[in-house]
Order: sequence, then structure tokens, then C-alpha cells
Amino acid sequence: MELTYTKVGDYYIPDLVLDDDAEREIGVYGRMRERFLKEHHHGTYTSLLLTGKLWKHLADIDAACHERMNLLIPAMAKQEGITEALKASNQMEWVGRMNNIRNRAEQIILHELIYA
Repeated sequence: MELTYTKVGDYYIPDLVLDDDAEREIGVYGRMRERFLKEHHHGTYTSLLLTGKLWKHLADIDAACHERMNLLIPAMAKQEGITEALKASNQMEWVGRMNNIRNRAEQIILHELIYA
């Protein structure tokens, strides 16, 4: 890697350019992964940060978590027999059971993708 410099007065200042990956947004799961790497895998965090791959890694983790949640929740609801008929007949039970499924799916994702 070769750096170029611009002379400003008596000083040479390096010409640094940011990657376009910083434009990608990361959500809650990406932030959780970042915090986990900072606190428990500082070497990996530093390596990703210095090579410019951290933001892409966090965005990929966030997208994978959302995709996995979108697959897990309907599959778990179907397996447990939670249907639209239950929603129509007993809405509070349906909400409770769906919240339970969502919490369990999130714990699976945290264990598989965030804290791995």
C-alpha cells in the first residue's frame, strides 16, 4: 500500500480516503456484535477495524440476523400450531405465544451469530 501526500505549508499531510462501506447502515444486531468483539475478542475487532472490514462484517451480521429471524418465527409458529384462527378467537393468547416465540428465536440468533 502506497500513500500519497499533499504539502500544506511546511507539512506533508497524507491523502486518506474513506471506504464506501461506511454508507451501509447497521442495526441492533450489528451493534451487539461490535460490542461483543470489543469486549471479548479485542484482537479480532482491531484486525477488522484496521483492515477496513469491520463495517462490512457488522452489516453482514445484522442482515443475516434479520434474515434468520424472518425464517425462524414463522417456522416455530407453524410447529406450535399458532394460526390466524387463534389470533381471531383469543388475541391475548396469540400475542403472548408469538412474543414467546420471538424471544426464543432471538436467543437462538444471539447464540449462533452474535456471540459466536
